[in-house]
Amino acid sequence: MVEQEHKSAMIAEVLDGLAVRSGGHYLDCTVGPGGHAQAILLMASPSGRLFGIDADAHAILEAGQRLRQFGTAVRLIKANFRELGKICHREAVHHLDGVLFDLGLSSPQLADASRGFSFQVTAPLDMRLDGEGPTASDIINGYPEEELANLIWRFGQERHSRRIAKAIVDARPMRTTTELATLLQEKPFRHRTRIHPATRTFQALRIAVNNELSSLSTALEKTLPLLNPGGRIVIISYHSLEDRIAKQFIERKSRNCLCSPKAPVCTCNHKASLRIVHRRPRRPS
Repeated sequence: MVEQEHKSAMIAEVLDGLAVRSGGHYLDCTVGPGGHAQAILLMASPSGRLFGIDADAHAILEAGQRLRQFGTAVRLIKANFRELGKICHREAVHHLDGVLFDLGLSSPQLADASRGFSFQVTAPLDMRLDGEGPTASDIINGYPEEELANLIWRFGQERHSRRIAKAIVDARPMRTTTELATLLQEKPFRHRTRIHPATRTFQALRIAVNNELSSLSTALEKTLPLLNPGGRIVIISYHSLEDRIAKQFIERKSRNCLCSPKAPVCTCNHKASLRIVHRRPRRPS
């Protein structure tokens, strides 16, 4: 079997959204296997630069191999993008022309059985991107039933969350992905849609383990001081929770007043720092 190179999503739309130009400086907050970074560097050559961040050490290694042709024009750091402000201050990264967030998992991460992201193969219930902190197994086997149900509902938007939490607690201990997936395939948890009944629970666990939503909120706030006037932010999101955070951030930062519509005069003194380029979200072809 020949391993295929990972193809990044919506490359043309990303290049257009960032308005990549020759000599520009860019930040890829989720560099992954380096597909977007490669396309950006090619368009920004010969004097463009790119700074890449990823919490996954495997992704940093893969991106490093893919981008080695660009030499010192690229700098990769293993870190969670919630540390964006601290990292960019330390590395003197500023005056950027564009920032990219490609959220969610890449296909190589899903394909790596040892990581525990997929319910298709047997693996430990880990799900950590950076190999640090509590695992999915710690949550599954340690959380009280009500807390587990709330997590599955909040991060997975799973309507069977309470019944699933009870079934998990009754079946403890659970150590592998297929143990959990088999439990969730039982009839009471089946959906009328085509998605696998374990999909939303696995999503909820991954988001919780990696603190994804609060990390995104924190990172987005740190991007604005890094951008040149006219700099662009592009965000690719894959589910409604991260999509909502991104849209609320953009909407808030593009308004001149955040006061209640009922307020007779503005007292917040908030000034818009962003202008929305595309009112409607771009969708993949």
